[in-house]
Amino acid sequence: MLLLMCAIGAILIERPGPRPRPAELVRAAAIARRYYLDARSKLEIAEEFGLSRFKVARILEAAQAQGIVRIQISLPADIDAALSDELASAFGLRRAVVVSTIDDDQASLWPRLGQVLADLVTELVVEGDVLGMAWGRTLGAMSSRLTRLAPCSVVQLNGVSTAVAEGSVELVRQVANVSAGMAFPIYAPLVVSDASTAQTLRSEPGIAAAFRRHDEVTKAVVGIGSWDPPSSTVYDAVGEAERQSLQQLGICAEVCAILVNENGAEVPNDLTPRILGISGEKLKAIPEVIAAAGGRVKANAMAAVIRGGFVSTLVTDATAARMMLQGEIAKADP
Repeated sequence: MLLLMCAIGAILIERPGPRPRPAELVRAAAIARRYYLDARSKLEIAEEFGLSRFKVARILEAAQAQGIVRIQISLPADIDAALSDELASAFGLRRAVVVSTIDDDQASLWPRLGQVLADLVTELVVEGDVLGMAWGRTLGAMSSRLTRLAPCSVVQLNGVSTAVAEGSVELVRQVANVSAGMAFPIYAPLVVSDASTAQTLRSEPGIAAAFRRHDEVTKAVVGIGSWDPPSSTVYDAVGEAERQSLQQLGICAEVCAILVNENGAEVPNDLTPRILGISGEKLKAIPEVIAAAGGRVKANAMAAVIRGGFVSTLVTDATAARMMLQGEIAKADP
């Protein structure tokens, strides 16, 4: 949360030049109080004081220059504002929220990232949104910390990983329960044995209802998986031979079971037709995609997914953010 603090009072520092007159000081303080503390418009203030709104604007500017108004921007201690801004600028993100970290322990990261993610989702989701949900441990931590949410439908974006059999469906239901909206889960595996089985399952009424709504999703919350070192639900869902085969194709990351290389490009492979999940094209079409992941093991994966244009907002930790920035600088200036 941004906290804007305005201290209106006497001038604190002497400056060269003529001293403001007492009456001017009093008027400037009164105008500043109405604008910053009472949220009055410049036009309203101008009418009250018999001035033009341009004169009011100049008085407000002078009040800051003279020290009558001091503005302090404060964030909660666990959010690194400067690093958040730097990361968003470097990667062209709509926004980034970087959580300060003491160590890189994943078990301690998930709840901290989950709380910030819950606060961000509460802030961004508005009534009438269709919210798409993928799966990830940070998303799981988010769902248990989400206490309020604007009324919206909640749609599962991909099938259930065998590693988290209960989590993905339950997450969708928990979030829908908080929002008092409809839930559209996918009661099917993330990866099936062949493309024909995947196509058959997609035509099942309940599963088809969720897939139809992928075109309607206005905001989505997703995790990001890394391939090497492995930290991915897709990696866990296939055998060792297939993992090695996919890695040889240059896959380094996944988002919603979409497999990408270090540049963020989708990599054609034999696994994709067997995956029950949103397509890369449809994920990119969602107006707001919030990704959450943390830890140094996922820094390269997060950078790749962002380069591919799959996400617009990132929630991560300071260690991973610095690694991403260092990697981006190295990539731009080899």
